[in-house]
Amino acid sequence: MATAATAAGRDPADVHLIAVSKRQPVEAIREAYMAGQRHFGENYLQELAGKQEALADLDDITWHFIGHVQSRKANELSRRRAWVHGVDSESSIRRLQAAADARQAKLDVFLQINIAGEASKSGASVAEATRLGTLLHDSQGLAWRGLMTIPPEGSPKETRHWFRELRLLRDRLAGEFHVALPDLSMGMSGDFETAIAEGATWVRVGTAIFGQRET
Repeated sequence: MATAATAAGRDPADVHLIAVSKRQPVEAIREAYMAGQRHFGENYLQELAGKQEALADLDDITWHFIGHVQSRKANELSRRRAWVHGVDSESSIRRLQAAADARQAKLDVFLQINIAGEASKSGASVAEATRLGTLLHDSQGLAWRGLMTIPPEGSPKETRHWFRELRLLRDRLAGEFHVALPDLSMGMSGDFETAIAEGATWVRVGTAIFGQRET
């Protein structure tokens, strides 16, 4: 990560690692923690809750929820205080807002964009970004960090195109709303260097850290 950031003329300290621990045992997370890792990502809320409780003695862990946000999960996500990387609809924004308001604690959220318009993937369309951005911008209980995406599989050149498109969209939205949107959550084990070159501030790496997941 540091090498990729330096090659792109960026400060390595501006790029953060989320160790995606989906289906990994608690012991592996604890081992990564002891090596200095503090940010961990989960795709399933029930699994996140169990691991958070099992590792409650590690009080400076930050959890990131990377799965699709269903409205019924909003209260639990708020209670868990996880950063939410999958906000992509008006209903999920309103439910998270209500849950955050009830607990009087802000939630850090990313607007997930289906940057290539793939039918098989979650995420708001580019055309919906301004409307949903308006809801996030006006929200008192949600801290809108920036954008998140999972690009189509492809060559480094193709993937880089989609990462660049997300960065340009983020810049446009920041200008429209006159706010800082500091973060881009993009890049995984196979393409995080390319994502960093295009401005990623959070990369989500699982296999390269933990190896293959348990089935």
